[in-house]
Amino acid sequence: MPRSQGTGAASGRHRGDQKRSTHPSRRDILRLGLGGIGLAGAGIVTAMSGGGLAPEIPAGAAGSGHDGHRPQGADGADDAFAMPTVRGEVNHAANGFDPGDLLTDFDGGKVSTLPSGQTLHEYSVVAQEKSIEVVPGIRFPAWTYNGRVPGPSFRVRESDRVRIRFVNATSHPHSMHFHGIHPGNMDGVFDVASGQVPSGGTFTYEFDAEPFGVHLYHCHTSPLAKHIAKGLYGAFIIDPKEGWSRADHELVMVMNGLDIDFDDENEFYAVNTIPFHFNHDRHPIQIKVGELVRIFLINLLEFDPINSFHLHANFFHYYPTGTSRTPTEYTDTIALMQGQRGILEFTYRHPGRYMFHAHKTEFGELGWSGVFDVRAATPN
Repeated sequence: MPRSQGTGAASGRHRGDQKRSTHPSRRDILRLGLGGIGLAGAGIVTAMSGGGLAPEIPAGAAGSGHDGHRPQGADGADDAFAMPTVRGEVNHAANGFDPGDLLTDFDGGKVSTLPSGQTLHEYSVVAQEKSIEVVPGIRFPAWTYNGRVPGPSFRVRESDRVRIRFVNATSHPHSMHFHGIHPGNMDGVFDVASGQVPSGGTFTYEFDAEPFGVHLYHCHTSPLAKHIAKGLYGAFIIDPKEGWSRADHELVMVMNGLDIDFDDENEFYAVNTIPFHFNHDRHPIQIKVGELVRIFLINLLEFDPINSFHLHANFFHYYPTGTSRTPTEYTDTIALMQGQRGILEFTYRHPGRYMFHAHKTEFGELGWSGVFDVRAATPN
């Protein structure tokens, strides 16, 4: 369950000096550099056997400028206005997924037509235990659907039939619980008959896709917070029968966090799992002036009660849950509880670099930030 944030980064820290001496807290990480100077060298913390973590503080990690702060970019060059970042790059190929690719990796499954004329989408999903590198030098023992976090972004049309053969190849029981309308025996909650799957077991979930909108799925096995925090979730998008209006870019953003020392508090935050990935000095999202951008935004953050999305120098039309084609708000910031989601639509009028990030400073400085690189429109 989400914890109370209390006094922000300092909340929940009074757990004994021994705990604090062996595990870097979020404030420790900020003090080492993420709160203004960038992480000075990979390996501020190093994974140890048994899932523990021990701090390693490189020389000069605290900076040497005014008040000990020497702003640096990811390449080590002085940059007084650098966004928080880390040095180096994670090995996306070894991880088996790239956050940038996940933005547009919509999965329609194997498509066929049933005798009734209804369209059928068939999927195979395997729950796997997998170590992924989340920032350079730091690995996280994830639980995954099909080897990635978040799992596949299923995309179908309203009233289509969905059939998912789920294989649990882990040492723990798991399930797939879809947000939407379906029979109780397909809900993945109570028992084997309704989709709780023991280690080595299989289950086939089958239901009609409704209602249209942006939805989600996740493991619903106890302890639920652990199963979600470890990575068992993904996007489930149901297009309306008539389709959405045309957009130049459609992007899936799943907001999540990483509890790397397993104390039920997140040390990093991200969109599509890898912190800082979309920063201006890394992989900013490129669009052009006047292009319509549609974001399918989902909050699957565990341990923190609220997440948010803020867009710089612009406003967006917001459609909660995406179940209506009439926006409810024209704004630049929204807040979401876990499981809440919606559709954002916007265009940029001016070229330039524009941040998007959680409007909770701690989250932004620990990885949940990015940039739209808006280029001039191509002349006709």
